[in-house]
Amino acid sequence: MSTRMVTFTLDGHLYGVDVAAVQEVLRGQTRTRIPLSPVTLAGLINLRGQVLSAIDLRALLDLPDRADGTEPMLVVIRVAGEPVALMVDTIGSVVDVDADQFEPPPDTLAGVSRDLLLGAYKLEDQLLLALDVDRAVAA
Repeated sequence: MSTRMVTFTLDGHLYGVDVAAVQEVLRGQTRTRIPLSPVTLAGLINLRGQVLSAIDLRALLDLPDRADGTEPMLVVIRVAGEPVALMVDTIGSVVDVDADQFEPPPDTLAGVSRDLLLGAYKLEDQLLLALDVDRAVAA
């Protein structure tokens, strides 16, 4: 059985989410910071009159900060019917992956990164880390 994944990069690693969860992909949206909010909540975004939370996946996955001046891209996903924006470094493509390419999260991953991944797909030239969007948004 094949699954379609929307891919994106974070700190040089390839991640993916199920295409069924993705609403749209955006760039250059203004974010409004929320005082005293956790570092993982990058702010709020007004998307055509709808206010979305923007989650910084780098902060959530304990990755280093983005280089100064690098504008993140946003993957808008739907979790429990509500849209949420995930901040990523770059957007990749849509890839089809098969169940026989899937493996549990690698043992080299520890901590929160391991908890937020469904597992990994072995592609020809790299590993595609499958993000659990429900857990990522809940965190």
